[in-house]
Amino acid sequence: MFLGELSEAMGVSGAENEVRNLIKEEVTDYVDEVKTDTLGNLIVHKKGNKSLPSLLIAAHMDEIGLMVTNIEKNGLLSFKPVGAVDKRILVSKQVVIGDDKVPGVIGAKAIHLQEPAERKKPLKIKQLYIDIGAKDEKVAKELVEIGDTATFNTKFSQLSKETVKGKAFDNRVGCSLLIDLLQQDYDFPFYGVFSVQEEVGLRGVGPAVYDLNPDLALVLEGTTASDVPESKEHDYSTIVGDGPALTVMDATIIPNRSLLQELITIAKDEEIDYQFRKSTSAGTDAGRIHLLKEGIPTAVISVPVRYIHSPASMLDLSDYQAVNDLVDKFCVKLAQGGISLERSN
Repeated sequence: MFLGELSEAMGVSGAENEVRNLIKEEVTDYVDEVKTDTLGNLIVHKKGNKSLPSLLIAAHMDEIGLMVTNIEKNGLLSFKPVGAVDKRILVSKQVVIGDDKVPGVIGAKAIHLQEPAERKKPLKIKQLYIDIGAKDEKVAKELVEIGDTATFNTKFSQLSKETVKGKAFDNRVGCSLLIDLLQQDYDFPFYGVFSVQEEVGLRGVGPAVYDLNPDLALVLEGTTASDVPESKEHDYSTIVGDGPALTVMDATIIPNRSLLQELITIAKDEEIDYQFRKSTSAGTDAGRIHLLKEGIPTAVISVPVRYIHSPASMLDLSDYQAVNDLVDKFCVKLAQGGISLERSN
C-alpha cells in the first residue's frame, strides 16, 4: 500500500522534499490545482460547487529525526534532535543521512567502559554520535554536510492481517488518508494541505491555510496509543483497534463543538466504532488552523499508533479504514448540503 512508500521516505522537519514529491506525483491527476509554497507546504485544490461550504483537510508530511551539527576529526558526527525524539531509544539504531541516504549507526561509549553510575542513567545527546564508517573528518565531509538530516532506517512491513509496522506513522498515515480522499469526487470546494514543520512547533500550516480561508477544516493525524503494559487503562490515550480517535481537547485546541458532534453523529449512524483521545497533551496543526482569520471550525481525527516517535511504530489497518470511512461519509453529507456550522465555538 502507498502508506508503505510514504513511511519509508525521508522527511525530517525542514527537509520534506522526498515525501512531497511522492505525494505530488500521486495526487496530480485527481486535483485541479497543485502548488508548493515558499515554506514547502504542498497545497492542492478540487474546485467543486461554490454554493457549498469549502472543506480543508490537512496532514503534516514531516517526521521527527536528527540533524548533523558537527563533523569530528575522527569522522564521527555530532547531532541534535529535530522534534520530540526520545533519547533513550537512540543507541545502536540504524539511520540514513541526507539526500544520498548515507547509512550510519548511532553509537556511544560501550557499556563495558562505563562507570557503574553511568549505566543507571539515560545517555545524553552529547554522549551520542553517528558513525558512518569514515576514518576521519575529510572522508566524512565527502559524504555528509553539517545541516543534513537523518532518519531511522526502518522498512515498512505487515506483521499480521490487520497490523503494519513502520516509521513516521506520525503523520504519513494522515497523508495517506488524505490522498485516498482526494481520489474521490465530492461536489464541494476541497482543499488539501500536506504541511511541513509540524513536529517543531506547527510552523508550516498557518501560512498555507491563511489565504484559503475554508469554511471547515479537518486535521488527520497519527496519535499516541498507550494500551501497553504498565499503563493503567484509565490513562490510555487511545486503543489500537477501537477505531478513529476524536480529539475533545489538547494543548493547542478545543475543537469546534458542533463539528465534533457532527462527526460523532455520522459515526453512530454509519455504525463506525470511534473513541475519544483521552490525553490532552501535545497538539496538532489544528491548533494553528482554528485561529486563522476570524476563526475556522476545526476538528481532529486520528489513527491510534503504538510506539509513536520511535524507530518503529505499529497501527491497525481496521482503524485506518474506519477513519477513511468516517471522513468519506462526512464529505458525502457535506456535498449533499447536510452540514452547516457556525464559524465559532
